[in-house]
Amino acid sequence: MNIEFYKYHGAGNDFILIDNRNNTLKLSNEQIHFLCDRRFGIGADGLMLLNASKEFDFDMKYYNSDGYEGSMCGNGGRCIVAFAKYLGIEKKHYIFNAIDGLHEAFFEDDLVKLKMNKVNSVAQIDNEWFLNTGSPHVVQFVENIEKTEVSTLGKILRFDARFGEAGTNVNFIEANLENIKIRTFERGVEAETYACGTGSVASAIAAHQKTPEINAYIIQALGGTLYVNFEFKDGIYQNIWLKGPAKQVYKGVINF
Repeated sequence: MNIEFYKYHGAGNDFILIDNRNNTLKLSNEQIHFLCDRRFGIGADGLMLLNASKEFDFDMKYYNSDGYEGSMCGNGGRCIVAFAKYLGIEKKHYIFNAIDGLHEAFFEDDLVKLKMNKVNSVAQIDNEWFLNTGSPHVVQFVENIEKTEVSTLGKILRFDARFGEAGTNVNFIEANLENIKIRTFERGVEAETYACGTGSVASAIAAHQKTPEINAYIIQALGGTLYVNFEFKDGIYQNIWLKGPAKQVYKGVINF
């Protein structure tokens, strides 16, 4: 079986994208894991199928690199919008369906701006902030992001019983007013990634808990810069927007 694929990244958070508008491609968990393997497959943090939709511009089906369907991926959502445009789906504003519901997106110059769903609850648990931005995230503030042992500490917090049976993504941030440096240990990848969209949103909201006068943040990840802004009203975070690059790296054909 030959599969035509495209490789995209959003600030170094990289994905395999496949045009599945005929809705015929069925991949097993093992096949997806193989495709995402950086030594034996294509290599990526995740894989997405762009499926046809009768009601919206397209449906986004996202899988983590472990081969299993994941929760919402913010950078993946931005990349699949860029992919849709490349495929000829031309819109001023895109509306697509993902695992956590509908999302709106549009291009702002060469960046993709994606609307995220509302966040109704932010919990402080010991020294961490825990919230769901389409995916569950814990945020820990640190004083020196470069010296933080992300792989070791991230793996511990990833499976911490305080954050539920399914575990959580883990973000370490160094915040200075609207400027945030972030490093993320991602669930489903089970490693540090170069950026995380839902993690950036979670980190901005956690920072806002400490500095409520700020509602727009510049997020510096290992792979590039992301931007988050939102409104906070009646205890709810709404009109949340995630903006950043979404670049096609190459396309190819792989044979199983």
